[in-house]
Amino acid sequence: MFAEEPYDITDDEGLDWADAACRAHGGLTQLFFSELIPEINEAKAICESCPLLEPCLRGAIVRRESAGVWGGQLFANGRILAQKRKRGRPPKVRQPEPELILPPGILRLIAELDREEAQSA
Repeated sequence: MFAEEPYDITDDEGLDWADAACRAHGGLTQLFFSELIPEINEAKAICESCPLLEPCLRGAIVRRESAGVWGGQLFANGRILAQKRKRGRPPKVRQPEPELILPPGILRLIAELDREEAQSA
């Protein structure tokens, strides 16, 4: 997913992003930004084993990533989706959305960002 960088890839919190599971799958950038449901699920599965899953997800939320799989979650238009719907016309009777399960720290971060956004509006 990342090209070889000549600089240090340790962030301010001391996390070494060289340990990220997606880096081990370096040639699969398209997998993490795919529109195909099986490939999205494969990218999410890679994230499940990553020691940096939560910091990656936190960063994607703060940056309001517009698309892709980040921290094991699918982002579209800056929001987390529980799942991507299939292509084509939606069914007449819509199935209920699956529940989005996030770590408590991430839920607090989202609530905090929402409050800040509401106060600035």
